[in-house]
Amino acid sequence: MLKTKWGRLLATVLLAAATCAILLTAHANGDGFIRYAEFNVPYAALDRALRDDIACQGEVSWVDVLSLLAAKYGGEWKRYKPADMDALLERLHGGESVESAAEGMQYFGYFRQVYGAVLDGFAGWHLQELEDDRWEVRYGLTAFSPLAEGYWYTHFNDFGASRSYGYRRRHLGHDMMGSVGTPVIAVETGTVEAMGWNQYGGWRIGIRSLDGRRYYYYAHLRKDHPFAAGLAEGQRVTAGDVIGYLGQTGYSHTENVNGIETPHLHYGLELVFDESQKESDNEIWVDLYAITRLLERHRATVHPEGKEYVREYGFLLFSPSESPAAAG
Repeated sequence: MLKTKWGRLLATVLLAAATCAILLTAHANGDGFIRYAEFNVPYAALDRALRDDIACQGEVSWVDVLSLLAAKYGGEWKRYKPADMDALLERLHGGESVESAAEGMQYFGYFRQVYGAVLDGFAGWHLQELEDDRWEVRYGLTAFSPLAEGYWYTHFNDFGASRSYGYRRRHLGHDMMGSVGTPVIAVETGTVEAMGWNQYGGWRIGIRSLDGRRYYYYAHLRKDHPFAAGLAEGQRVTAGDVIGYLGQTGYSHTENVNGIETPHLHYGLELVFDESQKESDNEIWVDLYAITRLLERHRATVHPEGKEYVREYGFLLFSPSESPAAAG
């Protein structure tokens, strides 16, 4: 019994020490940017925090709420209890400031930077076009599911699984199995940084968020017709736009080859705290399984135009300080 007690205590101490070492990595070299991060917030917590954020129109930020809980748990979300979030939300809605709630939490600032880098572009004010051509000001999700509404897909949590083509490595994205030709959607508004052939990803697109902290990677696009017409590097795309089509290209040095056995979209999210990280041995990629489940509720409606598919309804980011006319 004594051995078990001391064994558990030792394990707790070692875990705490390892966590501290990881969190201090951001400042280890004196350059101030984060070099290690993981995003393991469960779907239930994401869903609860987002629903509250939308209900209060951002007065209590879901990113702040999740960051406070992460700091409370030391990043160990296995400890999550819905009652903890309920109690925290009650305090924040009751007037307590985030700064007061974070008092004594040494790593709140770290988690707020990481979780903000992942989620800050996902919810807010926007203008949504309606069926009768009117535009409506809304507060809610501003990020979209990467596959269009009305198209089937299956997925599971495959982040970190082994891959062996070319060399053995971890799978650092999320695979969504579907039908060839399914329209692929821009998750977030941003700028096209890369498009073309890669022997691993086949036909692929890379899009950087407006704040520069998120890089979205869409791969294995359709043979012969991978990209939406007119898409080009340097172009700005809007969340919900059709950017390409699901396929099975890749795993080939030769361009335009279907080297993937099962048609699917591989999409990934890289966090960029400093440009030196962008293409390096220390890239930070995010587990997107829970986020993909969250975005299922916001899929873009599309319709055919010739050989292309385009979005049905317009969408614009919007600040309450702007007038709807100016934003449109």
